Amino acid sequence: MSSTLVALLFALWITIAGVAVWVWQTLHRRRLTQRRLEPLNEQEAGQQLQSDATRSKLGWWLFRAGFRSKSATPTFLVLSLLGLLVGAAFIASIYWAELVDLASGLASSVPGGVGEVFLPLIWASPWLAGLLLGFLPAIVVRARRRRRVREVEQDLPITLDLLATLAEAGFGFDSALDRFLETQPSRRPLSEDLQLFQIDMLAGRPRVEALRRLMKRVDVPWFSIFVSAVIHAEQVGSSLAQTLRVQADDLRMRRRERALALAMAVPVKLLFPLIVCFLPGIMTAALGPVVFQIVQVLDSFLQGAFR
Repeated sequence: MSSTLVALLFALWITIAGVAVWVWQTLHRRRLTQRRLEPLNEQEAGQQLQSDATRSKLGWWLFRAGFRSKSATPTFLVLSLLGLLVGAAFIASIYWAELVDLASGLASSVPGGVGEVFLPLIWASPWLAGLLLGFLPAIVVRARRRRRVREVEQDLPITLDLLATLAEAGFGFDSALDRFLETQPSRRPLSEDLQLFQIDMLAGRPRVEALRRLMKRVDVPWFSIFVSAVIHAEQVGSSLAQTLRVQADDLRMRRRERALALAMAVPVKLLFPLIVCFLPGIMTAALGPVVFQIVQVLDSFLQGAFR
């Protein structure tokens, strides 16, 4: 196959990938702008709460990642199917254009057989790229879920501190939560789920049941510990202000321990890139001229010996 056709196929795939990324970024920015401008209305929240009992495991995964519309599950399934089809078409086009054979030939032509080390990677790269395209929707949802968990963990300490301060000032839990939500962005993940908890309470559910539903919707370990403590305080009748203050202090200590653990793990994580990327360059820069001079001396010596 001519190199012109190979270049055209490569340019076509690059163009398709660029257009897909541009469309996704445009839709993502539009969705974020719409979420910031439109508050969470009660009708939308009621629809989310009514579907809790009938939601599947896939639906719960998408819900906890922030995809909470009724069409989230079928949209995800359709996009996953399209991703698999695009991945299969990508693999077929790579083999049809004989790019794998071309890359294998170029690698095999490297002197000393060094390029043969990369042959397994060349053979597997089309399949890896196809699998990446096929599982791209799942990767996006997983990234959104991780970001949502991170945002909840960021907002939780200040939330507990403010709720504890309001409770110590004489506010009840519901009034303290209402006062807190008035000052918070309505589309932060934690604020959004707390608004759903308020709507659950307004619908007539007992507080303990509403808290358990809230814990199931958020599904973040630190938040689950906090909700379990509030449920226990509600059931035994202990002081809510003291419970919130203890939880705030305990969460602050856990965050400090987690930060220390991450800081201690940094040298270990730096070891592999240091050995693979940094040290070879230093060795090449330091010993390269010496090795070159040794090779020149040996070459001149051998040429003089065999004359």
